[in-house]
Amino acid sequence: MVDATQTATAPLDPVAAPVRSEGYWRSVWRRLRRDKVAMTAGGVLLFILSLAVFAPWIAPQDPLHGTMLMRLRPIGTEGHILGTDELGRDMLSRLIWGGRLSLLMGVTPVIFAFFIGSAIGITAGYAGGIVNTLIMRTVDVFYAFPSVLLAVALSGALGAGLGNALLSLTVVFIPPIARVAESVTTRLRSSDFIEAARASGASALTIVRVHVLGNVLGPIFVYATSLIAVSMILASGLSFLGLGVRPPNPEWGLMLNTLRTAIYVQPWVAALPGMMIFAVSISFNLLSDGLRSAMEVRA
Repeated sequence: MVDATQTATAPLDPVAAPVRSEGYWRSVWRRLRRDKVAMTAGGVLLFILSLAVFAPWIAPQDPLHGTMLMRLRPIGTEGHILGTDELGRDMLSRLIWGGRLSLLMGVTPVIFAFFIGSAIGITAGYAGGIVNTLIMRTVDVFYAFPSVLLAVALSGALGAGLGNALLSLTVVFIPPIARVAESVTTRLRSSDFIEAARASGASALTIVRVHVLGNVLGPIFVYATSLIAVSMILASGLSFLGLGVRPPNPEWGLMLNTLRTAIYVQPWVAALPGMMIFAVSISFNLLSDGLRSAMEVRA
């Protein structure tokens, strides 16, 4: 599994200019459209997301219903295009439905961590001094533990379940996002236009809202998108260990766990959930790289 802390080794440089105009975002979209790799990755993610959203109408069969007479059928079986699992349930239907929980567990913790970590990091970066020291030293405590170990420890302490897994992953991703937010805010704090705003008598809240947020949220957002792939892998790992989604709900990590005993009987069927996790993770990484280039954020 990928360690989330390893992805935050180099802070992102803020843009040393006032909040960008609407024309900037049009130029970002124009540059992003020219990136064929990023657009292809975005198309793959949109396709998988569409399958998950419209699963009740797209899935050919009930993902929870199966028969032992049809267990571990190979790919291409009539009525089961992608075969069946260890309980005779249709793999195509379970993969489509499994995308719902897998994407939920991959994206939701990063969204919450983005808002919480950004607030913590921006506060520490703009305040500076003793406030920065207290906040960032507290955040550094979480870096004493590898992200995988921290996620497993928190999930184990809270107990198995979707809600506890989401909470554990959110806690894991708050520190790296807070560190990036603090870094870009600290660099921006000494900019000329920030000093001019202070000299004009603007309050700290006004400066942060008007001048700081528009310039630091872009780099933080780009970094957060790169964590979604890590979140997908960690969430699947928790489910694989029995600390995430509980059976019989379909989820790609949990499906890998239940199919591991069938690897020597139907290896291609058993590998399908892993292929989905890989496809989504690599697509998020490629899209994040495209966004970084389009927004001209230097890593």
